[in-house]
Amino acid sequence: MTQAFSPTAILRNGLLRVLVPLSFALTVYLYLYPIFSTCAFPLPPQSSPEKSRTAFRETIKLHLPPAPTENGSSTPPFEITPHAPFRLLALGDPQLEGDTSIPIDYLGVFPHAKSLWQHVSFQSSHSSLRHRVKQALHDVVDVLLEDTFNVAESLRKRIDLFGNDYYLAHIYRTVHWWTKPTHVTVLGDLVGSQWLNEHEFSKRAKRFWTRVFKGGEKVPDELAAYPADEYDLAGYLGYGRNESDGIWSKRIINVAGNHDIGYAGDITTDLTARFEKAFGKVNYELRFELPLPNGTDLKTLYDPDTNPASTKLVPELRLVILNDMNLDTPALSSQLQDDTYSFINDVINTAAAVEFQGHYTIVLTHIPLAKPAGVCVDSPFFDFHGHDGSLKEQNQLSVDASKGFLEGILGMSGSQTAAGQGKGRRGIILNGHDHEGCDTYHFINQTSEVGEKTWEVKRWRQATREGVVGREGAPGVREITVRSMMGDFGGNAGLLSVWFDETNWEWKAEYATCPLGTQHLWWLVHILDLICVVGLVLLVVVILLNAVGVDVDRIVLRRPKASKVNGAEKKTPAKEVIAVIEKKETILDKAKEASVF
Repeated sequence: MTQAFSPTAILRNGLLRVLVPLSFALTVYLYLYPIFSTCAFPLPPQSSPEKSRTAFRETIKLHLPPAPTENGSSTPPFEITPHAPFRLLALGDPQLEGDTSIPIDYLGVFPHAKSLWQHVSFQSSHSSLRHRVKQALHDVVDVLLEDTFNVAESLRKRIDLFGNDYYLAHIYRTVHWWTKPTHVTVLGDLVGSQWLNEHEFSKRAKRFWTRVFKGGEKVPDELAAYPADEYDLAGYLGYGRNESDGIWSKRIINVAGNHDIGYAGDITTDLTARFEKAFGKVNYELRFELPLPNGTDLKTLYDPDTNPASTKLVPELRLVILNDMNLDTPALSSQLQDDTYSFINDVINTAAAVEFQGHYTIVLTHIPLAKPAGVCVDSPFFDFHGHDGSLKEQNQLSVDASKGFLEGILGMSGSQTAAGQGKGRRGIILNGHDHEGCDTYHFINQTSEVGEKTWEVKRWRQATREGVVGREGAPGVREITVRSMMGDFGGNAGLLSVWFDETNWEWKAEYATCPLGTQHLWWLVHILDLICVVGLVLLVVVILLNAVGVDVDRIVLRRPKASKVNGAEKKTPAKEVIAVIEKKETILDKAKEASVF
């Protein structure tokens, strides 16, 4: 074997020329994927088209050091920038699995081997020796074909759970670092099942906070307010790189999902209580005020004493976090269902009148609103428990429950003679549940004269293309079902920007996505990195051994050590045979030359 094909050369060339460059390139892509995918929160429209910049370029600026001002100081802390003052990182359905998905956790380790030992040691009772031998042989087969595979599958599953936690954590950490959201929400199904015992639920909750969303914090109960006419603000919305103290970017606004507390036929006070203890309340609101820029004429704002004719309010966002798992019936607990409906009624009763401008409602919930089959991936589906008829499962809310969102919380109406001409309150709805995701627009045609006016729904792009969005006489709201962040659905992250249009005195919103790709990419990169690290360590060891006179290639290939006689290399039998053959070939060549002449 030549030197070029020696183990040392193969290790050196394979690592330094192939694996290390490939590993480095893939690692850089993985850890900077939002940059390569040009992920960014949408920007508000610029007032000067010639000065407009892309959202991606503006996001890059957030990572640059502050530019010095004329007097040498850094950029002022509240510099007005093109970024939206409210930027919500929305993540859907992580569904953390755990020990209940590991076979040996609920079956035991080699259970048939234990049974086999009981049979052969006569610790079990049987009618005859033949029956005892028969059961023992069955156990031998089960040990080989079932227990062994369960152990292997359990090991694979533990590795998979470990990797999945860090795959999800990578999405949250990387997108959060790059896009710099002001707020974060997880839209339900935080864990994989509502039927977990307390120990397993606690383990998954701990993994949620210490692995997947490490550095995140639960929304404090004292800030998770119940709707009231007199309320305290949860915070202020600012501008620029130094927005407040960034505390809300660390807090995770968790929404309860069916895998967390169950559907209407499953929810109990115990399931709800343990969720609220670990992740936060299931029903509450948060209000954020946007300070008006200098120069705003405050006299134009509504004041019951000095300016009662105005419809302009101080700009404010209202986040409504709603448990909609028990809106539909029959429910297992009528008391919990009444609590949810009481919450919705109080949200409606404490909202500003629909005629006023300046407030914006963001509803965060789990189960999407009703839609006809074909609009989104999930079609309407309802299933009920056989023992009591309570609701067992649903893909969407019922039509009546959906109207509660549209006509109740948002105050829209099919009648132009209703308050505010039926246009309702401006807002947007975000939810999860449908892992494939969907972006739709719900509207009602006030001018229709055919039959009863009913709510319609179209895909957002279709509604925009057909001019339905914003059309006079067709009030509506956008509903975004955020695609799941699980690996099978591409590791998606939603980016919602909400900003205030001072000219029209109204809030506006836009949405974008930032997918990583399947979990296989994450595994590939880290396995390749591990191979490179091990390979580099081996290469260093080989170089050091060769430096001290140890012929690693000879040892690996098991080549005999060359011996010398009187200073000359002693030929091995193989070399002697080759020498004889070469000598005969030389003699034949000379004989041919002599015959020619």
